[in-house]
Amino acid sequence: MTDRYLARRGTAMLALALACLTAALSSRAAAPDSMDPKVREDAKASVERGLAYLRTREAADGSWSKSVGVTALALQGFLQSPKAYREADGAFITQPIAFLLAHRRPDGSVTEGDVNQGYNTATTVSALVATKNAKYQPLIESGARYLKSIQIDEAKNYQPKDAWYGGVGYSDDGNPDMSNQYLALTALRDASVNPKDPVWQKALKFINRSQNRSESNDQKWAGNDGGFIYMPGANTGPFKGTESYGTMTSAGLITLLYSGVDKNDPRVKDAYNWMRAHYTLDTVPGTQLKDGLYYYYHAFAQCMLAYGEPTITDTKGVRHNWRNELASKLISLQRADGSWVNKDSALWWQDNPELVTAWTVKALDFVLQ
Repeated sequence: MTDRYLARRGTAMLALALACLTAALSSRAAAPDSMDPKVREDAKASVERGLAYLRTREAADGSWSKSVGVTALALQGFLQSPKAYREADGAFITQPIAFLLAHRRPDGSVTEGDVNQGYNTATTVSALVATKNAKYQPLIESGARYLKSIQIDEAKNYQPKDAWYGGVGYSDDGNPDMSNQYLALTALRDASVNPKDPVWQKALKFINRSQNRSESNDQKWAGNDGGFIYMPGANTGPFKGTESYGTMTSAGLITLLYSGVDKNDPRVKDAYNWMRAHYTLDTVPGTQLKDGLYYYYHAFAQCMLAYGEPTITDTKGVRHNWRNELASKLISLQRADGSWVNKDSALWWQDNPELVTAWTVKALDFVLQ
């Protein structure tokens, strides 16, 4: 072969490679949205109606319900919405931030009173990250340090063999649960805490011991359906015994993924299969109850987004476009004034339209990503 032939052949191969790359990129750019276009537009409009309602309910001090937690969740709804509101948009964003900052404490927590410090700090850290304003980075880091400090570990005289080891609760009171674990780990992930930080491996101890999976759960009570419960060995009422249910299974799947567990890990697969076997948007899966239903919607949306599949096929073989179905469900439940409220249960403030609207807007924000 002559050098000229080789040069022509090399040029042709390069051109072919570039053409293939261009076609692949064009195909990727043109890939169809997994969400029905009309449902997507309706969901965006629903979010805006929900946010408009929240603006009418914002207090003069920038809070919602005089609560750090509710304020942080509502603020996240604005910042993570399709319009991605920012401080430059006005006082309806800057005042809630000021309210949160006014509740900072020397230990890094952000809270009102002496309860719910973990919950309030976790939601605040996520809200400050969502501002995308670098000036809050020191506060984000101090909040993340606080959340790590309240994790149950050797500093609190617990050892890896202890059931509660690695858990995080509402406060530094030694009572961890999977709900607060989920919010805390979400905040730590939002704050870009190093994946090699010991907090993640410690957290997995508690996560494993909250899953009904005897292969990875060393507790005697553990079943084998793959779902999750509120905390090792117990649920809180109205959820019974050690029966798996949808809210905590969503939280468990999220925290497994956020803690660095591979999607193909048996723990993740079993949790996902539990969700397939119990798929519903009418009640909290695994139960006939509607207690905390809107919190479930939020956790489910975040879970499915983290899992990364556009559809979920239930164990009856029915394929569900979770974005379309969840958005349509939430839109159908929205009240005329733009709010949402749980008309079937007042447990956990689900009769508070400010909190429930914040949870729901955030769920739709996940759907629209």
